[in-house]
Amino acid sequence: MKFFRLKRFLTISTLLFCVLTSQTFANVTHFTNANGYTLRTNTEDKYALIRFSEMLIKNDKVVSIGNGLNAPEGAKVIDVKQRTLLPGIIDAHGHLLGLGENLTQANLREASSEMDAVKLVKDFIGSVSIGDGWIIGRGWNQENWHNKQFPSKDSLDKAFPNQAVWLTRVDGHAAWANSKALKIAGITELTVSPEGGDIIHGKDGKPTGILIDNAMALVEHFIPKLDNKQLHLQLNTAFDHLLSLGITSMHDAGVSEQVRDFYVEQSTDTALRVRIYAMLAATDPALDKMLSEGYISDKQDFLSIRSVKAYGDGALGSRGAALLAPYKDAPENSGLLVTKQAQLPGLFEQVISQDFQLNFHAIGDRANRLALIHFGEAFKQYPNNPMRHRIEHAQVIALDDIPKFKSLNVIPSMQPTHATSDKNMAEDRLGKQRLKGAYAWRTLLDQGSRIAFGSDFPVEKANPFHGLHAAVTRQDANNDPKGGWIPEESVSITEAFASFTIDAAYAAFQEDILGTLDTNKKADFIIVDRDIFSVPAAEIRETRVLQTWVNGKLAYSFEE
Repeated sequence: MKFFRLKRFLTISTLLFCVLTSQTFANVTHFTNANGYTLRTNTEDKYALIRFSEMLIKNDKVVSIGNGLNAPEGAKVIDVKQRTLLPGIIDAHGHLLGLGENLTQANLREASSEMDAVKLVKDFIGSVSIGDGWIIGRGWNQENWHNKQFPSKDSLDKAFPNQAVWLTRVDGHAAWANSKALKIAGITELTVSPEGGDIIHGKDGKPTGILIDNAMALVEHFIPKLDNKQLHLQLNTAFDHLLSLGITSMHDAGVSEQVRDFYVEQSTDTALRVRIYAMLAATDPALDKMLSEGYISDKQDFLSIRSVKAYGDGALGSRGAALLAPYKDAPENSGLLVTKQAQLPGLFEQVISQDFQLNFHAIGDRANRLALIHFGEAFKQYPNNPMRHRIEHAQVIALDDIPKFKSLNVIPSMQPTHATSDKNMAEDRLGKQRLKGAYAWRTLLDQGSRIAFGSDFPVEKANPFHGLHAAVTRQDANNDPKGGWIPEESVSITEAFASFTIDAAYAAFQEDILGTLDTNKKADFIIVDRDIFSVPAAEIRETRVLQTWVNGKLAYSFEE
């Protein structure tokens, strides 16, 4: 009887073992026949490419990479067919719901003139139901127009006399409104421009409809807030787009309390499909409350909130970037500080004293200098929180200030396609001398700074292969100019890829779980149609993503 019971126990145990083992193997996937790449640090503290042909993942983690791996019997096998397999791309600076909004509203990026932009808005509202609501759009850029002049409310008034129209410039630092929108906001020729903003007036003294930086808030206050249904639409539209481009994680540069709470709700419901490292907006009235509530993260690492996005100046294209000397093409103008200089010490103290990361928007050399000065002062006051703070854009830097990024361990968070988009305008704005410290990726890397690359979507297109191409070639979509624009500041494809993966992860305190395909890191990876490390640099831009995997699951597949 005892033997029978023992035998029965062994039989049940064996069956249970077989079931559990089968389940375990069922959660293992063996990727074979891959042209795989990841990054590892070599002895010189630089990154080296590691090649592999096979990868094992289990559930949401990488088990191992290599050649001739011993996969467990019963593991699912996927033949990559010699296509290139890479770590998922991390965009270190974007605007997630702004992208979703841009994809669901009038898109003016391709407008070739003021009247062409008006036509694009007409075409858009002809295809959707607007009713009596606001007409919203984004993407116009007068620098791409023949006359390079700001547009006027007059053209919008003729086309839309009875509806409020609000069209944001491509960089998000200026907007174009019609008379109906200005009337709703109470803006007249007597309205005084707020500090850090500018209401552009015509020769007749009346507002032209163009509002710069902080002046935009005068109208935005009257635009109806989004409800959760609209937020869901924008979120999922943005997710679909990013996954199709191989972006598995993004840093959301400036979210309100409403959006923060929406993200938390989505993470609780496991509805997030791209990882979000969200920065709280320093302009939100609830900032103190949000800081006091501490860090936020979820169990699957889809949401992390431990940083604040602060705003130093405007943008170069709208002449809002704060400069140490006047604009070459506007000698009466040195740009704008959208946060008062007197408020900066308190802002830096408010964030850094709470052990949050501070990510400071600075495009002009004056804004960058002020950021570095106040980081240095804050680190003396709060020596326990001196690491991994960031300057977002770090676009135009005085040469004497560049070494301070390294000495203060401040991360330059930069966007390669800004250089290739701005190249036709930047010298007009700055002159040749100030260009020596502009878009200075090579100089920053050579001094030992770690750069986090992104796109600033929807200001630029989100496609990271456009960014990789721009970083390596310093050329635009047409591979102009020949030899590259300020080519001495270009970087290698390995360096650029590191900035879009492991260094972007480092900039979010996530290098232990993201950025490379190492054991126990998250199984976030992509399969693409070409070897970006061996094709001619001009072809990098045309790379197509075939599959995107997030958390060990197929999240996007290209259907030919």
